[in-house]
Amino acid sequence: MAEVNETNLRWLLTEAIKLEIRGKEFFLRAASLTSNELGRKMFERLAQEEVRHLETFSRLFTEVLGSDDWKKEISAEELKENSEVIESLVRRMKGAGGKSDLEALSIGLELESRAIDHFRQAVASSSGEKTREIFEKIASEERFHYDLLQAQLDSLQNTGFWLDSAEFQMDGKY
Repeated sequence: MAEVNETNLRWLLTEAIKLEIRGKEFFLRAASLTSNELGRKMFERLAQEEVRHLETFSRLFTEVLGSDDWKKEISAEELKENSEVIESLVRRMKGAGGKSDLEALSIGLELESRAIDHFRQAVASSSGEKTREIFEKIASEERFHYDLLQAQLDSLQNTGFWLDSAEFQMDGKY
């Protein structure tokens, strides 16, 4: 595996930040388009978690690179009115008609899967203990987001019967 240099780390962190910005944008748009109140709250919570991840990356990036100059790049990314990625995802949701909530969950799963892959690559590519630790933590949180979205999708599609009633006891006795 190639050793991480500042350029590679800068790319990993920049891409991580872009993933979080786009994830936040999507979850907020999904919340505004979702008809179910609980679904809306879930998407809003996911957007808040993406903001928390951005704050973590901000601290890490400044610490690793020793300056705040990089924030200009991210500010420019955040100031973009509408990202084409998010707009295409929103079009997919709207095109799903009465199944836009299902489509929102499906898109959310795709975004989280991409994030998980990116953070796993970042863990494997990082040489610093603290950097690896942070990427592992974020990858774990993104996995939780993925599982939450999958459980919601299963529930809406009635394929997650285990969510509807207990089929086993927690003490291990069937």
